[in-house]
Formats: sequence, C-alpha cells, structure tokens
Amino acid sequence: MTTEIQYLDRRTGRIAYTVLEPAGAPTDAPTVVLSPGMGDLRGVFRDVVGPLRASGARVVTADLRGHGESDTTFESYDVLAIARDLEALVQHLGVPVVLLGHSVSAGAAAVVAARRPELVRSLVLVSPHLTGGGSVATLIARIMTQAIRRPIGAGFWTAYYRSLHKGRRADWFDEHVRAVRASLRDGAHLVSFGRLARALVTSHHPVPLEEVVAPTLVLHGALDPEFTDPAAELATAVSRLQARAASVEGLLVPEAGHYPHAQRPDVVVPALLAHLAQVRA
Repeated sequence: MTTEIQYLDRRTGRIAYTVLEPAGAPTDAPTVVLSPGMGDLRGVFRDVVGPLRASGARVVTADLRGHGESDTTFESYDVLAIARDLEALVQHLGVPVVLLGHSVSAGAAAVVAARRPELVRSLVLVSPHLTGGGSVATLIARIMTQAIRRPIGAGFWTAYYRSLHKGRRADWFDEHVRAVRASLRDGAHLVSFGRLARALVTSHHPVPLEEVVAPTLVLHGALDPEFTDPAAELATAVSRLQARAASVEGLLVPEAGHYPHAQRPDVVVPALLAHLAQVRA
C-alpha cells in the first residue's frame, strides 16, 4: 500500500495526492479519484477510502491547487483550472478512472468527463454546483471577502464550514475542522483560497452536463444549506445528464448537508459500491 504523498508537477505548481492500492489481490475494479471541495482537505474522504479499497479499487485522493499539501504558487484558480489538474492527474495515472468530485470539484470533474470521455470510466458528482441555484453566489462572495484577510479568515471559513454540516456529523468532525483551520493559518494558503472563492463569484464557466457520456451518480444532501431546494437541484442535474450519459442515478441523502460523504457514509458508501459494480459489469 502506497500512502506517502506524491506530487504532480504542473506548469506553476504541484498537486499533492496519495495512491492507496486495493486491499488484497488486485481485481478488475477501477481506479477511483476523489477530489474535495473548496476550502477542504483530501482527508475528508477517510470514511469512503477504506470500503472502496476493500472492494478492490485503487483509490487516489488529491488536494486542490492552493489547498492542503498542494503548492500555492499557481497563477489561476477557477473551475477550469481544477478541471485541467484533474485531467492531468488522470493522464498521469495512465488508466480511465471513476472520477468523484465534491462541490466545486464536481463541476470540474464533469468538465473533464465531457471534454475527455476516454479518461473517465464513470462520474460521481457530490453536492455539485452546476445550475447556479439558491443563494450560493452570495454566500461565496461573503466568504471570499473574509477568506483573504488575516487573522480572521481561517476562523471565518471554519465557522461557515461547520454550518454546512447540517444533520449528522462524523465522530472525527472536530479533528478535521481543526486540520482545515490549521491549513489556512498559512498566509499563502489563505490567499489561494480567497483567489478561488473570488473566481467562483466573478467568472462563470457553464458545466456541460449534456455532453457527459459516462455512467453518472449524483448525490445531494437533503439538508444542504448551499441550495434553496436540494431535491430540485438533484432532479435538474439528473435531467440534464440524461441527454447523453450511458446511465444516470440520483440519490438524495437524508440527514446530510453539503458533505454527505463525510456525514452519511452509511448511505453514500453502499451507493458508491453499487455504482462501481455497475461499472465493472
């Protein structure tokens, strides 16, 4: 099992990632790439990684540019930049993958699936920002104005981060929040975070869901405060994907906010394993 941090060289910085090989003998299960949302760390997938490996999957987790253990030297921060990083990572891995993105990474993952279908074996979108519904733009704008300022930026974000976890919380939640806050105490990471947040407000890159052909699973927390109507967001995403995707499944996760993979792994993991079984069939 490879657990050490590896780095993918990009033109102006490096993306940090880890590769966890399958538990037991390798199988025909796919490589799964997990990409977190804005202001988060790859460790948020801790309750998902183990079951995926136990199923025979090779699991790759990556920090966003300017986040966690990735570099803060990048020149651009937006959805398309994240998509380019994911595309480069998949190319580096050398095999088509199951690509899972959360929040802003979900939009980036969908861009990769639409533009480079040969790289994406299947797609999983968790709490995706795809339709511009709700008051999310206003909320992100408020966060952005604070996130780039010390010394209050790290505390401001982690307070908001906590508010997004409506419903159940993992027993490691407080530990993870402390790790997120510690990562943002580094001034360079705080500035990078602010640049990404600003880009999400000032630039709009449509996510081409209608062009995705890969089998796709969409997950939304039923209590997600980032959306006025999470169920409607889910229905819209599923409807758009049905234009070309080989198959589409949507799941509204009860007692979960914006982070269903961390809040309700008891619901999300079975859905992921069923999706992987479909991909392998």
